[in-house]
Amino acid sequence: MSVVFSVIIPVYNVEMYLPKCLDIILAQTFKNFEVILVDDGSKDNCPEICDNYAAEDDRIKVIHKENSGLVSARNTGIKAATGEYICYVDGDDWITEDLLQIIWDKAVRDYQPDMIVF
Repeated sequence: MSVVFSVIIPVYNVEMYLPKCLDIILAQTFKNFEVILVDDGSKDNCPEICDNYAAEDDRIKVIHKENSGLVSARNTGIKAATGEYICYVDGDDWITEDLLQIIWDKAVRDYQPDMIVF
């Protein structure tokens, strides 16, 4: 089965929040996903945090680039994504541990929509 969700996380100077964000995403009850961390030229410890998480979990890809803003970071993530659906999460945000499962159960599995907005 191919990857269902590509979770794209633009990262810029959010070292205080990033570990919690990643821990919750990696604890998802739905397991068929990848995480693409796009370090957008962070000046704090985010590059190291991203690399450390990627070394521990092969679902995580890290892209380091010069700072060029949120839209550019998301577009970079899209180019690297292999999932059928893209989900954006900011590096200082948290999602519920069952978010991807809910999306799968309520929309994707039965309806295969082109887009889900929430």
